[in-house]
Amino acid sequence: MDAGMILEWVIKSVVMVLMLTGGFAYVTLFERKVIARIQVRVGPNRAGPQGVLQPIADAVKLIFKEELTPAGADKKIFILAPLITVLPALTVLAVVPLGPPLNLFGRTVNLFLTDINVGVLYIIAITSISVYGITLAGWSSNNKYAMLGGLRATAQMISYELALGLAIVGPVILAGSMSLVDIVDAQRPMWFAVLQPAGFVLYFIASLAEVNRAPFDMPEAEQELTAGYHSEYSGMKFALFFMAEYIKMIAVATIGATLFLGGYLGPFVDRFPILGPLYLVAKVVVWLFVMVWVRSALPRIRYDRLMALGWKVLFPLGLVNVLVTALIVVLVGG
Repeated sequence: MDAGMILEWVIKSVVMVLMLTGGFAYVTLFERKVIARIQVRVGPNRAGPQGVLQPIADAVKLIFKEELTPAGADKKIFILAPLITVLPALTVLAVVPLGPPLNLFGRTVNLFLTDINVGVLYIIAITSISVYGITLAGWSSNNKYAMLGGLRATAQMISYELALGLAIVGPVILAGSMSLVDIVDAQRPMWFAVLQPAGFVLYFIASLAEVNRAPFDMPEAEQELTAGYHSEYSGMKFALFFMAEYIKMIAVATIGATLFLGGYLGPFVDRFPILGPLYLVAKVVVWLFVMVWVRSALPRIRYDRLMALGWKVLFPLGLVNVLVTALIVVLVGG
């Protein structure tokens, strides 16, 4: 490995982190603006023209907030939990191709950090880690509401990870590879959302539950649990949980667009490779809009119904979808 490759890897890593952290800030503004329009309100409009500086104002406010640690809390784990939650969110997109290879300064640059032949397995493994941070946050706070929120999050995320994993198996079978680069290339004739409509819907519903978004936001149900697992958090520690949630939204939207909507593929992308990242961003923005729309339109569902939906509906549907997809591929391939 030469110095040029190491430098390229470092630059791409820094750009990825900056894109996710900057994207998180403006996804919060995007969500507040969209919900305001749906509810016939104006939304943030004080900080800067049309409220564009609102995320910066929120960040400054949280930075200067007092950091409180409960007297009975396990202080080391209490501090570590937000980091355990946010780090997987920042690293999960390492295997996702953000565009076709570009020629820059006489060098071919791939728009992904790494292409491993078990990319899908890497995504499933990394997304599973963040549940530990949420559980530890609830336990270490020494607060009943926080503990209940942590337990709910654990049960919910483990339940819906099964459905999410089964939804991802469909594109893997169709592409014949677990590499995200190969899965995107396999969608040149047709998006997998067309070939896998059940898997696409299953992925979307399970991803909402996986990132604790409405109507599956039971771990932080305000009416029952104050603020759930982050009830005792303030200042930058709270900001890290907030950041993790919105970065995970961007991540599941990007992964979903890559698996089912052709990723960076679009008209003229082979002739003008720079269009690839723009197509992917457009698909991710539409996906995020639908997630925000769902939040504003649907009420939070009851916890027992949430678990029943995961185990009695989505899990069997995922198994049937994988079985049917495998049979069709074997029969057509044979």
